[in-house]
Amino acid sequence: ESQTGCPAFLSKFIVIGAAMQIYIVRPGDSLYSVARRFGTNESRLAEINQLSDPSRLAIGMSLVIPGGEEAARGSIEVNAYDYPNVSSEVLEETNPYLTYLCPFCYSARADGSLSGIDDERLISIARSGQTAPLMVVTNLSESSGFSSDIAHSLLTNEAAQSALWENITAVLREKNYYGLNINFEYIYPFDRDSYSQFVARAAERMHALGYPVSTALAPKESAEQGGLLYTAHDYEAHGRYADRVVLMTYEWGYTYGSPQAISPVNRIRRVLDYAVTVMPVGKILMGFSNYAYDWLLPWRQGQAARILSNAAAVELAISRGAEIKYDYTAQAPWFNYADAAGRTHVVWFEDARSVVARLQLVGEYSLAGISIWTADKVYRPGLYALQSMYSVEKLL
Repeated sequence: ESQTGCPAFLSKFIVIGAAMQIYIVRPGDSLYSVARRFGTNESRLAEINQLSDPSRLAIGMSLVIPGGEEAARGSIEVNAYDYPNVSSEVLEETNPYLTYLCPFCYSARADGSLSGIDDERLISIARSGQTAPLMVVTNLSESSGFSSDIAHSLLTNEAAQSALWENITAVLREKNYYGLNINFEYIYPFDRDSYSQFVARAAERMHALGYPVSTALAPKESAEQGGLLYTAHDYEAHGRYADRVVLMTYEWGYTYGSPQAISPVNRIRRVLDYAVTVMPVGKILMGFSNYAYDWLLPWRQGQAARILSNAAAVELAISRGAEIKYDYTAQAPWFNYADAAGRTHVVWFEDARSVVARLQLVGEYSLAGISIWTADKVYRPGLYALQSMYSVEKLL
């Protein structure tokens, strides 16, 4: 039995319908032997699994094995945030799997003006693939992260809010956006009702112009959950007024936090168990992390983790000869390795198994879909799992 409580034999082979299988690499395996076992070829497996060197594998890593052409279970929406500097190649490969693309981001100032971004290329590529681009507006300051003071001004100052609506409308029209995504974070608790009213006014104004509105909310497990990140995010109100609600179900493991799974399924379940009691399930987009963290051990408070892509995490495990483990409670892979100085690290990331485990929640809870943070790096096994389980809705 593994140290995470799952009988070892259960971790070797997973079938996802007939369109995809997941094989867990064992000692002595090679890509050639795995390909022969499943009647495919090495080059195809290397491409799907993003292996730069097909001759090397890590024990415990998951390999996606292509299967038949079974119809998807159903359709879901897929939202993705992306930074303006995302490469065109990455975006074009990801585009077929997206319903919405959110270039991140327009930052609102306290007076209602906006700092712009270079988003024309992203909007053009999105629309070329029938993906609906959404304008993202945040309370990010231009120097120091999310600003509670900027949010307070916009939520309570009528002149500033009026200017903000005018500026948002101008960008929506000029840039040919499909709709609006509001992502205000770290709002003062006493601005909770003001924020709910702000979302209601946004929906009323935008709907009159033909634009849908979505919002992003912190991952709350109850209405009483306190803290600057959580209190002002009223699930019931956002579920009532917004057309879609992104639940940011990630970052339990985060840059300055202690080493742990980034998107543990057991914690996501707690958020969903609460959310579905106060908002329509058909409006919920479950947050979906698309990155890994590398922590130096022993971890100390204030020590930052290094961020890397999921594909890079697997390559790191291979290069260091690390064995990949799997936490069956969090449904997340991890491994230890020693760096050139002999220091121990731990890496938590996502693999095909953890992608499937989270995608299964969408069907289990009858959610609208998922929201990827961020789509700046391609993780091909994850995209293959997505297309094997669901078809992606297109609105254009």
